[in-house]
Amino acid sequence: MISSLAYVSPKAQIGKNVTIDAFAYIDDNVIIGDNCHIFPSAVIGAVPQDLKYKGEETWTIIGDNCVLREFVTIHRGTASKGKTVVGNNNLIMAYCHVAHDCILHDNIIMSNVTQLAGEVEIDDYAVIGGGTLVHQFTHIGGHVMIQGGSKINKDIPPFAIVARDPIAFCGINSVGLNRRGFTPEQIHTIQEVYRLLYQGGMNTTQALDHIEATMPSSPERNMIIDFVRSSTRGIVRA
Repeated sequence: MISSLAYVSPKAQIGKNVTIDAFAYIDDNVIIGDNCHIFPSAVIGAVPQDLKYKGEETWTIIGDNCVLREFVTIHRGTASKGKTVVGNNNLIMAYCHVAHDCILHDNIIMSNVTQLAGEVEIDDYAVIGGGTLVHQFTHIGGHVMIQGGSKINKDIPPFAIVARDPIAFCGINSVGLNRRGFTPEQIHTIQEVYRLLYQGGMNTTQALDHIEATMPSSPERNMIIDFVRSSTRGIVRA
């Protein structure tokens, strides 16, 4: 299931039922899980575009059931993290770029020509519209929906819809949450957290303290609070 016109390094580790199409290039120190499909002219594990990289041994790791479309590029890590990781069940569409030391979790959709700078992290079930540019070190939360053509220079908290130019919080991704089986009560909790965070007339720290004091603990509430508290770039504003 590997085209004779593809190059696969003998040092790469390829899982079961992997299809690699013509002109794809799989470099050294690449691990690819089972049931992946790599389309023509994708490049996996090439040397990173980072001037700090000095040839140290680093890795690119791709999980199971991923689809990497035409001309996708995924570079290996640097000494910073040592690896670039793409998790399971991810769809990365044509011409997308995943730079060094990025961490992509599971069930992510990256639409065409999305470009990730170094050390970006994307959580489960994020959907990123085509042509999006993501600044280095940015963290994108789970279950978000990002408008195509966005310029992401702030962290995007879980469950959010992000759009406009400059980017702004535009509500929660209720359609996606419904499709994934979130209950009305869970969705209401998420809406209430963001109402207090963005419209409660408090700064971020005050809002988080108020949410913790007044809203019952739940996985959704806690996910948002933990994400915002751990953000180093600051979250997108409304």
